Amino acid sequence: MRVPLLDLSEQYRALAGPIRAEMDEVLASQNFILGPKVAAFEEAICRYCSTPNAIGVSSGTDALLAVLMALGIGPGDAVITSAYSFFATGACVARVGATPVFIDIEPETYNISAPALEKYLSESCRRGDDSQLRDAQGRNVRAIVPVHLYGLCCDMDAIHRISEHFQVDVIEDAAQAIGAEYSFGGGSAKAGAMGEVGCFSFYPSKNLGAAGDAGMVICRDDALAERIRACRQHGMEPRYFHHFIGGNFRLDEIQAAILAVKLPFLDGWSAARRAVADFYREEFRRLGLTTQIALPAEPYRGRGLTNHHIYHQYVIRTSQRDALREHLTQKEIGTAIYYPLGLHEQKCFAYLGHRAGDFPETERAARETLALPIYPELTRDAQRYVAEAIAEFFAKK
Repeated sequence: MRVPLLDLSEQYRALAGPIRAEMDEVLASQNFILGPKVAAFEEAICRYCSTPNAIGVSSGTDALLAVLMALGIGPGDAVITSAYSFFATGACVARVGATPVFIDIEPETYNISAPALEKYLSESCRRGDDSQLRDAQGRNVRAIVPVHLYGLCCDMDAIHRISEHFQVDVIEDAAQAIGAEYSFGGGSAKAGAMGEVGCFSFYPSKNLGAAGDAGMVICRDDALAERIRACRQHGMEPRYFHHFIGGNFRLDEIQAAILAVKLPFLDGWSAARRAVADFYREEFRRLGLTTQIALPAEPYRGRGLTNHHIYHQYVIRTSQRDALREHLTQKEIGTAIYYPLGLHEQKCFAYLGHRAGDFPETERAARETLALPIYPELTRDAQRYVAEAIAEFFAKK
């Protein structure tokens, strides 16, 4: 049996009619960028995330880049983020001339470690006479960027307590987590809506995916939202008047139209992904594999949240990761490694001076984690095949 890591074809077949109709409408209008479809999708995201402002942009990377530029973060500044994330999280900080400061992760969730974050701020940073928090090199500590990895929110209670104590803004990287929930502020809140700003990616493989690149910024502060809107058009407002240097970060009408068709189905797809995750867990327990592989953590399952995890990826870990992956490839089972290196180990960040062992949990996750097939339409027969193939691998050991 062939089991791909991801298969979007059934999703498209189900929605092909309305998607094509929306695309035809855009083509007939000849209005391709920042038109009524973008405005309508932004309004839909505001309702979905319970936020006053949503700004459509060209990708998840550009969402984070536009936020950093709009906040005026640049040379002489430091931005704190996870050592274990997609490259864009650290790269955007470097692209604006600031310095990325990496923090190790929790071994169970792979999200940024709140205790490690607090330790860094307490031991390596000091507040100057001008009340500005600075790191040991004298850089201004401007923001914390927690990454909600694989569809699970970070420990936002702890992160907010830390950010408020040290008076540092929180920019949520929710590229993999749209719709994920966290019990916050006496109720529940969605990923991206708990910090000053939240950033989403609609890359085709995301739970809510476009037919190409697309992204979104959500923001509580109206003035900052207006600055981000200007930033996505080269810092322009009004037309041909540029108050600061932004970029070309505009969202296409066709992408917004497609995403608007898909958004009403998102929570159903997330529920289906959780059902896939639940079945994997049952199969792994039935086959006695829970001592050989570590399963994804679900720390918020008992909090009464619907989308306590949206399973953008289903990631297991084992010290025999590479051999297991080779075995699954021979069985025609798709897998992926997210991510083979911590950000501090990437060659382009060598100038930061990190060495092996600086972030042990990040480095261990990079050696041991493996993503298994997961998408809403994945059949139980396919899942049994995956689970039995893993059991076969460990039975030979």
